[in-house]
Amino acid sequence: MELYKESRLEGESEGFDGETIFELTNGQKWQQVEYYYKYRYKYRPKVKIYKDGMRYYLELENIDRKIRVERID
Repeated sequence: MELYKESRLEGESEGFDGETIFELTNGQKWQQVEYYYKYRYKYRPKVKIYKDGMRYYLELENIDRKIRVERID
């Protein structure tokens, strides 16, 4: 798995709710496609997106798990 992108989320984040849409500061939007629930409030958290073959995974600051996502914009 290789690091694809580092950024910050635009605005507030409440973690993962199962179908969360994440908007990065550069305008890209990614949607959670793997079910996982974790509440953690943070304003403009750091985000890392990893690529593994044809799949992408998103890691939010202060949550030690990568969740599968798809780009939707």
